Amino acid sequence: MALLEGNESCRATATGMAAVFTSLMCMLNAGDHVVSSRALFGSCLFVISEILPRYGIEVTIVDGTDLGQWEQALSRATRATFLESPSNPGQKPMTFGADVVVYSATKHIDGQGRVLGGAILGDPEYMEDHLRLFLRHTGPALSPFNAWTLLKGLETLDIRMAAMCESTGEIATWLARRKDLPRVVFPGFSDHPQRKLVEKQMRGPGSVIGFEVAGGKVGAFKFLNALRLVDISNNLGDAKSLVTHPATTTHQRLSEEERTQLGITPGYVRLSVGLEDPADLMEDIDQALSQAQV
Repeated sequence: MALLEGNESCRATATGMAAVFTSLMCMLNAGDHVVSSRALFGSCLFVISEILPRYGIEVTIVDGTDLGQWEQALSRATRATFLESPSNPGQKPMTFGADVVVYSATKHIDGQGRVLGGAILGDPEYMEDHLRLFLRHTGPALSPFNAWTLLKGLETLDIRMAAMCESTGEIATWLARRKDLPRVVFPGFSDHPQRKLVEKQMRGPGSVIGFEVAGGKVGAFKFLNALRLVDISNNLGDAKSLVTHPATTTHQRLSEEERTQLGITPGYVRLSVGLEDPADLMEDIDQALSQAQV
């Protein structure tokens, strides 16, 4: 991972969320100030907004695309910032100025739904002064078997991502042409609000598509339950295509207002495209959408 990221050192953890929590808590103390973007994975937002304040750490949450909010929040002494920018395994955040980078290896790095894992990358000073002893004494260690499995996953990462991204672009374009979907969100579209950022930071638009199913939660659940080839799961980045309903899974702890701010409506679903033939996936999605409209 250090070689892929172009960094000096990396430490593995048992899960991606263990990496998130450890990377923060190893260097934060009561009284510190943290600034975070609002658009985060649900569990990350829970750690930032709910857990850190329990330890006397003050948190300011901003809209990630609003530079004015960042400037105001950072006008006072701040120990750390936390954000998720457009990402896939081809991105190298440290080349854009990140000091510490966290990965969920459970996703594309494993890529076959077998094991959990995480990774923390930082400079030797961060590793030695903050991370090493915290990691050793709190125990979020990656098991040897999972480490071996993830190393095997890395061997095929490049070709898997290339195939999945190609299929995702084809499926996203097909979905966008449908008149029965109120909204389709894909970073590869020219009208995506962060298109320029995607082009700057990523080698490709990734393998995840978000779209709105008509009929709100009822319509979304009808669609999910009618799928035959695509599995329902909270994971992504798998060799098998997966779909999830963020409002009742990954972001269920957020208030309705917070979900609305993030564009997570009751009918919104997230599709992670795998290695199946895209024609087969489109056929499955088509029949499921037809049943959802009944």
